[in-house]
Amino acid sequence: MHHAEEIRNYCLQKVGVTESFPFDEFTLVFKLMDKIFVLLALDSKPIRINVKCHPEKAIQQREEFPNTVLPGYHMNKKHWNTIILNDSISASQIQLFIDESYHLVYNTIPKSKRLLL
Repeated sequence: MHHAEEIRNYCLQKVGVTESFPFDEFTLVFKLMDKIFVLLALDSKPIRINVKCHPEKAIQQREEFPNTVLPGYHMNKKHWNTIILNDSISASQIQLFIDESYHLVYNTIPKSKRLLL
């Protein structure tokens, strides 16, 4: 899961997800009901993604994966991490980061709107 297309496919298989380029032509954004849960930087090598995370977990993840999980680039560093997709992080771990981000956003959506998904 170290290629942009793999990340894109994984994000798009989730219920209610849309993709767009709202900022520039290099940052692919994945949203759930208009709330961002992943940003994919297509112009970086290795590829980077920004994911939403629980504040305490964000710090733990940065300590567990030094030089791979960093405070969110151009994001609220308390709630976002930047993940550098290199060989030091497994595909299953990347999926866990994406899943957690999706669920954090999902839980902010009112239950009445979740029924529309």
